[in-house]
Parts: sequence; C-alpha cells; structure tokens
Amino acid sequence: MIYVDADACPVKDEVLRVAARRGLKVAMVANRWFRLESDPLVERVIVPEGPDVADDWIAERAVSGDVVITADIPLAARVVSAGALALGPTGRLFTADNMGMALAVRDLGTQLREADPLSLQTGGGPRPFSPADRSRFLQALESAVRRAERLASSSQ
Repeated sequence: MIYVDADACPVKDEVLRVAARRGLKVAMVANRWFRLESDPLVERVIVPEGPDVADDWIAERAVSGDVVITADIPLAARVVSAGALALGPTGRLFTADNMGMALAVRDLGTQLREADPLSLQTGGGPRPFSPADRSRFLQALESAVRRAERLASSSQ
C-alpha cells in the first residue's frame, strides 16, 4: 500500500504511474477535495480540516511493507517508527538512522524563523520542482516499493 500526504504533493501523478504499473493500492489523503481519475486501486480520502488530521489518518494505518509519500518530517518519523517506509517528494528516503537529524534540522529552521519573523518576508519558499526532481523521485519510489515488498514478504 502507498499512502500519499496529498495536500500540496507535487508527485501525485508519478505515484499513480508506479502504483498502476505494479498493481499497488494507493490512498491519497488530503483535507480538501482534489481531482483524481477513477481507479479501483486508488482511494481518495478527504479528512476534516485541522492540524495533523491527514497525518494522523496515515500514521494510524501505515505498517511494515507500506510506503508513505510526505514532505512532513514529523509524519515521516511516525511512520518510520511503525515500520513503514517514508519517502519525500524529492526522493529522500527517511530512515531510523537519518530521522533524528531530519527532525533536528526542521526544528532549527522553525526556531530561526520564529527568532527573525522578517526573514519570512524575504524568503521565496522552496525552489521550483524540476524534471530532475521528478526523475529522482521516480527512481527512489521504485526502490522503496521493492524494499517494502521484501519487508512485507519477510514479515508474513
């Protein structure tokens, strides 16, 4: 199963392509309606508005052998601790080994933004998503799916 933290996810189409090719189920989870082609393997999950509602929905269900696509580092930490694989939209695989550093860098960035609110006015946000980013993500997703399949078969 692939779970996608679908709010503002730039790689939904890539996830759907890989899932269709491999016959995998996908849950696209968001707190608002979004367009999605009809497919029996794909479930659109609309959760209520609120902080972390989509994250909670995914974290309560993800288990070993699942892949979670998210840019949300705390969600990645939760699903990694549950045994699932977490992959960022840039292709970064979150693991138990790199999760502590990812959380620390995230927290440091939050503290720096809070210490200098004017820095928010000069920042331009993340750089645009490029074709190279999409390619890197596709390769990482294929690798994560193969790894998840091995984890699922070894736990049965």
